[in-house]
Amino acid sequence: MTGRPWSPAGLVLTPGAGSGRDHPSLLAVEASLAPLGIAVDRVDFPYRIAGRRAPDRPPVLIQTVRSAADALARRLGVDGDRIALGGRSMGGRMCSMAVAEGQVVAGLVLVSYPLHPPGRPERLRTDHFAALRVPCLFISGTRDAFGAPEELVAATRAIRGPVTHVWIDGGDHGLGGREAEVAAAVRRWLARTTAPTRRSARLPGGPGVSPSRGAVTPRRTAVASHAGRPGPRGSRGRPSSG
Repeated sequence: MTGRPWSPAGLVLTPGAGSGRDHPSLLAVEASLAPLGIAVDRVDFPYRIAGRRAPDRPPVLIQTVRSAADALARRLGVDGDRIALGGRSMGGRMCSMAVAEGQVVAGLVLVSYPLHPPGRPERLRTDHFAALRVPCLFISGTRDAFGAPEELVAATRAIRGPVTHVWIDGGDHGLGGREAEVAAAVRRWLARTTAPTRRSARLPGGPGVSPSRGAVTPRRTAVASHAGRPGPRGSRGRPSSG
């Protein structure tokens, strides 16, 4: 199957609730994309700039994402569909909500997506998934308390765009010390010239992913896809929300 032309010119990156634009993983992603000529804009949310600890309400966070994406597109002189959005945890979730509400983008990069609060798997943060029609990259640790691999794979079947999962073996929600693996996965995904038309939905250890290095194998597009149809855990310490 062939894909549509897909050549992101820029990437907006947002932090998790407990961190800022200088989070190590965001810095690593930016550095890894420089050789590709992909511009990166790391942004802080208003509450962080104001020195507050409690995040703003979702409408404020989502508007921040939209404004940053529009500003980067203007700076680069490209349309919105040449800009990818992404981030860690809460930041990535807000990016996905902005897209579900109509923000035109090239794709989504979602690192440690907070599928549900730790210990509360019934409180899924997925109501907007069925409205996502763009390529999505999910990078998660296999020991993430905010969503186990099998939970995330099941939930992302609702997404109508192509989905790729990359698993960081042994990684928790914070993915501390695994920044190079995260950055490499983002670079590989954004370096492609066409969007995938099938999804990678294997669990860690199955064909389509390599959990030992967090790498997507060449078989990632050979897995049966749900795209185009609507549909329905490092460390063992305290999970990080940022």
